[in-house]
Amino acid sequence: MTEAASHAVGVGMIGAGMISDQYLSALVRFPDVRVVMIADLDVSRAGAQAAKYGVPRFGTTDQLLADSDVEIVVNLTIPAAHAAVSSQALRAGKHVWSEKPLSVDRESGRALLDDAEAAGRLLAIAPDTIMGAGVQTAKRAIDRGDIGVPLSVTALFQFRGPDCFHPNPGFLFQPGAGPLLDIGPYYLTTFAYIFGSISDVVAIGQRSRDVRRCEVGPQAGLEFPVDVPTEVRSLLRFESGATGQLLLSWDSPLRRMGFLEVTGTEGTIAFPDPNRFDGDSRIIHASDDEWTVLPERGEAAGRGSGVLELARASREGRPPLFDGRLGYHVLDAMLSLEESIERRAFVPVASTSPSLATLAEDWNPYEQTRLGRIA
Repeated sequence: MTEAASHAVGVGMIGAGMISDQYLSALVRFPDVRVVMIADLDVSRAGAQAAKYGVPRFGTTDQLLADSDVEIVVNLTIPAAHAAVSSQALRAGKHVWSEKPLSVDRESGRALLDDAEAAGRLLAIAPDTIMGAGVQTAKRAIDRGDIGVPLSVTALFQFRGPDCFHPNPGFLFQPGAGPLLDIGPYYLTTFAYIFGSISDVVAIGQRSRDVRRCEVGPQAGLEFPVDVPTEVRSLLRFESGATGQLLLSWDSPLRRMGFLEVTGTEGTIAFPDPNRFDGDSRIIHASDDEWTVLPERGEAAGRGSGVLELARASREGRPPLFDGRLGYHVLDAMLSLEESIERRAFVPVASTSPSLATLAEDWNPYEQTRLGRIA
C-alpha cells in the first residue's frame, strides 16, 4: 500500500448493480478515498465488480460492516432497502452515503437522522449531480445577480420509461420509486439548492397502464405490475415566495430530459440537465434577441463526487454538503406530492432544507488534499 493510499478514507460499497459502475469508475480515480470492499446479496456479482475495478475485498454486508478499513459505506441498494441498510451501517460506526431517496417513508427517514446523531457519524444523500460544472456554473450566475432576484422555476422530464433500457425494471414501478421518487430527487434537490426550502405542494398523477413489460436483457418480455403514478404534474411554493412547476413522466413518446429554467426579475437562465454533471447554461434578458451561452466552468467528475466530499468533511469535522437533512426535506416534499395526488389538495412540507454552499471554481477531486490525511 502506498503512503497516499494509507491516508485515504476507506470506502465500502453495498450493492453491485448497474449504478455501481458509475460510482466505481469515479471513486477509483480520487486519491482522497480508497475503495476497499464491495458487498452484495449476490457475492459473485460483488466479486466481479471488485476484480473489474481493482478493489481488494468483496463479500457480504455483515463482512463489510465488520471491516475496520471501511470508514464510509456507499449504499447502492434498491430504494426499499435504503433505510435499513443505512441504519445498520450507522450503528456499526460508519459514515453513510446513500443513493436517493433517503428512505421511502418519513418515519424511517427521520430515524436515520437520529441514528446518525446518536452514533456521531455523518449521513449524506444523493444526488451529487449539483456538484458538477454544469449546475455549479448556472448557480454562480444566479448568485452574481445575472438574472436579478430568482422568482420561479419550470422543469420537465419526459420519456418512455426505464422498462425500455433497464434489465430488471419492476422495482422502479413499485412504491418508493416511479418517476417521482426515482427522478424527482435530481430536480427537487436542484430546486432546494436555488430557492431553499419548499413550503407546500400540489400535484395530480396518473398511470397509462396497470401492467408493463421489460424490453431488454434476460427478462425481456416479462410483465410486471405498475403500482405508482407514471406521470406527475406538480406546483410548488418555496418559503422565499418563489414558485415552481415540475412534470415527471415515464409515459411520453417525446424524449425531453433536463429542461430546467429559472426566471428572475432581470432574466431567465436555462440550466443543463440536473441528472448530469456537465453541460453549458444559457441566459437571456428582455433586451436580448438570442440566448447567451455560459460555458461550464469546473469539474464534472461524475457520481461519487459526493462520497469524496463526505470523506473530506469527515476528516475536517464538518457537515457534508449533502447533509441527510437535505435528503429528508426532498423525501418529505415528494411524499407530500404523493399525498396531494390522493387528497386533491395543497399539502404543506413540514421540514426545511439546510443552506447549501456553492463550490469554488477550483474545487478539484483529483488532488490529494490535506483533508484526506489523518492528522
